[in-house]
Amino acid sequence: MKPIVLAAAMSIALPGAALAGPASNAVKFFYVPSVKFEADAKYRDRFTDPVTKLFEANDKAQKEKPDEVSCIDFDPGLDAQDFDQKTLSKTLKLTETVNGDTAEVTANFNLFPEGDDSKREMVWSLKKVDGKWKIADITSKTSDWKLSALECGASTE
Repeated sequence: MKPIVLAAAMSIALPGAALAGPASNAVKFFYVPSVKFEADAKYRDRFTDPVTKLFEANDKAQKEKPDEVSCIDFDPGLDAQDFDQKTLSKTLKLTETVNGDTAEVTANFNLFPEGDDSKREMVWSLKKVDGKWKIADITSKTSDWKLSALECGASTE
């Protein structure tokens, strides 16, 4: 019994062991080994409401006005357009809090090797749907926005 307790205590204490659990794995997929664009249609099965409604509105806006920038013109998981994959992969730390069929995974990372403005803190909200963790929303603690709250289709000019 003692080795199990010790192993559990060590996994909590070691910073590299922050990637703990299935909810974190659902988020990790979008960061490593390479960043994936969340709004890409091929990843829709990894999401659920309310953020899927924004993706649908984004698709509609792209179809109606293909020459204009749609609602999602940046990578929501990065809160940026540009990044260095090596730096992101090396600095990525995920922590998860699970409460029944909901979870929050906080991703902390740097976009580039230098610069205070390259640090990011993103909170991914997840729901368990049919036994699988699905992403319900993404919030940037760095820039204070929530993906599901973005306006899509409404003119801001």
